Amino acid sequence: MSSSKRLFSLNPSFHHYLALSTGALAVLAGILHYIISGRADPLHCNSLLTRGTWLDENHRNWQPDGCMLHTYQSKDTTSCLASRRVVFIGDSVTRSLYFHFMHIVDPKLPITPPDDDHKHSNYSFTSDSVTRLDFFWDPYLNTSGTLSLVHGHLPSPGVEDRPAIVVLGSGLWYLRYATTGGLPAWEANMESLLESVSAAQRKPADEVIILPVEDIVSSKLSPERAETMHSSDVDAMNSDLHHRINPPSPAIYSIFSSSPAALPVSLPLVFNKMLDDASTQDGLHFSDDIVKAHANILLNLRCNHVWPKTSPFDKTCCRAYPLPSFLQLAIIVAVMVYGPVMWYLAYTRNPTKSISFAGEYRPAVVFGLSIGLIFIADRTGFWLKEQKQFNPWTFGFLMLCFLVAGLTTVKRADKDMGFLNRDQTDEWKGWMQVAILIYHYLGASKISGIYNPIRVLVAAYLFMTGYGHTTFYIKKADFAFLRLAQVLVRLNLLTVVLVYTMDVNYLSYYFSPLVSMWFLIVYGTMAIGSQYNDRMPFLLSKIAISMGMFTWFMTETWMLDTVFAFLEQIFSIHWSAREWNFRVTLDLWIVYFGMLLAIAVIKIQAYRLTDHHLWPMAVKAAVVISIFILLWFFAFELMQESKFTYNAWHRYISFLPIVAFITLRNASSSLRSCSSRAFAFIGRCSLETFIIQYHLWLAGDTKGVLVLLPGTRWRPINFVISTIIFIYISNHVSHATGELTTWICGNKESSLPTSTRNVTRHTASSGSSAESVPLATDVHTNKDGDSHPVKPDSPVRPTRRWVDRLADGTLPQREPGYKVWYKESSWIPGVKAKLVVWIGAMWLVNSLWAST
Repeated sequence: MSSSKRLFSLNPSFHHYLALSTGALAVLAGILHYIISGRADPLHCNSLLTRGTWLDENHRNWQPDGCMLHTYQSKDTTSCLASRRVVFIGDSVTRSLYFHFMHIVDPKLPITPPDDDHKHSNYSFTSDSVTRLDFFWDPYLNTSGTLSLVHGHLPSPGVEDRPAIVVLGSGLWYLRYATTGGLPAWEANMESLLESVSAAQRKPADEVIILPVEDIVSSKLSPERAETMHSSDVDAMNSDLHHRINPPSPAIYSIFSSSPAALPVSLPLVFNKMLDDASTQDGLHFSDDIVKAHANILLNLRCNHVWPKTSPFDKTCCRAYPLPSFLQLAIIVAVMVYGPVMWYLAYTRNPTKSISFAGEYRPAVVFGLSIGLIFIADRTGFWLKEQKQFNPWTFGFLMLCFLVAGLTTVKRADKDMGFLNRDQTDEWKGWMQVAILIYHYLGASKISGIYNPIRVLVAAYLFMTGYGHTTFYIKKADFAFLRLAQVLVRLNLLTVVLVYTMDVNYLSYYFSPLVSMWFLIVYGTMAIGSQYNDRMPFLLSKIAISMGMFTWFMTETWMLDTVFAFLEQIFSIHWSAREWNFRVTLDLWIVYFGMLLAIAVIKIQAYRLTDHHLWPMAVKAAVVISIFILLWFFAFELMQESKFTYNAWHRYISFLPIVAFITLRNASSSLRSCSSRAFAFIGRCSLETFIIQYHLWLAGDTKGVLVLLPGTRWRPINFVISTIIFIYISNHVSHATGELTTWICGNKESSLPTSTRNVTRHTASSGSSAESVPLATDVHTNKDGDSHPVKPDSPVRPTRRWVDRLADGTLPQREPGYKVWYKESSWIPGVKAKLVVWIGAMWLVNSLWAST
């Protein structure tokens, strides 16, 4: 290479330096945030009450600074308000808040005063959950009933008689009617009320909330109101409230000093920051969306901390993360220290080795440290979490950026790489994964026109599962337990570890369970009578019977309920049959279509149909039909009333756009010989990116986004930093999981047998063919009919992935570093013994987990 070219070449370790530097920046940002503000407000209650911004223009997605706000519905309020009392006292602003709050608790209750002629009246309603909701009209907060409640005078000393929430609102009437004494009278009354709350032997309510004086829009006030009501007075009143409730610290440098104790009262000053001048007609009362958001903040303030401490952890405002149980903590520690301990034991047995992360120890170390990082990211408050917000321009821009990245990294091979070759399937998985990730990050699931194509992408992954495994079993006929174990362990190792370390349900990572289940179905279908798999009538009949039996099983829901009940009773596994039935039936037949395509491709290659003189004409016709199918599909899915309407059609039509895309992507040798390196890179770790995104890129078990740099305004920068770390970790975990799978399951030295008779590969037309998700193999057949792995195309081509070596039976021997447990013993447990031990351990952990 010339010296001029070297000047512009990147360091081969550039991506390591980039990822590690961004990781260090994220850690530093987390530490600084804790020192500056996190220490004083660890639960983000102050952020909930004082800081935030609207993420949308319709005032429906308010984002508190650094925490996730839960949108409460009626069923969500039962845990903290059932059979309790909620009291609102104040003026018309308080009354509007009362009715919106009440409508959330029980949608059957009114959202406005039933009678406009008696607006200045008291109201009392009872919800279906026996929550009593009272409003007392007292714009000056000086009636005997108000004073009695504030002093904590209750009919009886029982805690159940104390209201769950008391909301007090006043101020505007003191400004409107000067005869009441104006600002001085308001200040004296508020001082008296706050002293009463502070001095009361019993707190008047679980949560006492004093509303800020609502900002006014002077230009929209009536002349009579504008004469006495001024924004400067409102600001002065709110400043007075803030300093009375939250006394300032006397220290000049208050970061490391403790502030004076605040009064046991909450002041949601953020209510005024949520107001929009365009959302009021009279300058005083604002739109329903804004008032409803105010009510939702009150519910988050009161109810988040009593919400069950289970996943998903999507309510991080005013809510502490639960401490892990002893069992959960033990598993986390075991996973994290396993690698270093293995390294230490190996080193002590051979001190001449250099103290370094040698290759044989790195997978366990990388895997354990990654699990620890994932736990810190999504089960602690070290980094912040915020809500998603869909923006069509952002969605389009990100898609365009990744498309450009994919196209600029396209490489062309020197030969025709064949139909659905390995690079192509990696690329396919990669760009689909990118689309799914962006879809999740922006919360686009509510947009039917985006949701529907994303459903097809998920179906395409399952389609490749059927295609890849069927191709393997027809060509190799390897139905040994070893490969079965290798595939299942590879698919589930990361997922199962996260289930226990993050305390989540296995089915919540639905992709791993889905692919695992379908792999077992393909395996069972192909294994039964495998000696006759070269007979097409028999093979097609098996697939048809399997398809019919599984459809019947999923249609008769009682059978799935019975299976899940058995798992719960015997293994303490708590899975939702209803959720699983939805996930499976949505793509009920797509795997079988993949199996059928695999058979068709093998037959086309076996009979050399591509050499027929009519083949080019057939390809052109297929291209035209495929274009028509894609245009029809996008028109059809966009015309659907909602995504639920589309779901009813999905299982019947999803194979059409998939097959159309495959046809277009493989229409010529030029298209088959080129692929995108960027997309292929993502495709090779697509399983890990799909799973790890739940906690390390997204947050709250996919319900929010992870914020490494505090501040909503820094979201674009945060997106770049978190993406670099996320992809880097996913790639390394992918390699580590593959190597750990090798250690757990082992490998065999002999080549895998082939049983298919009369099936040959047309090398010129098929090139390097690959099986797809989750295993891939590149196999050529020579003139003697023997299968052998494809050699690298060039000296710079990376080492073949573990999945390719696994399929060819050329996995490396187990690394010596993992033999420290067995020393030089002649007995080494086989894969069956290991899996029995692991399954027994999981059964024991499940039993102990259920009792904690």
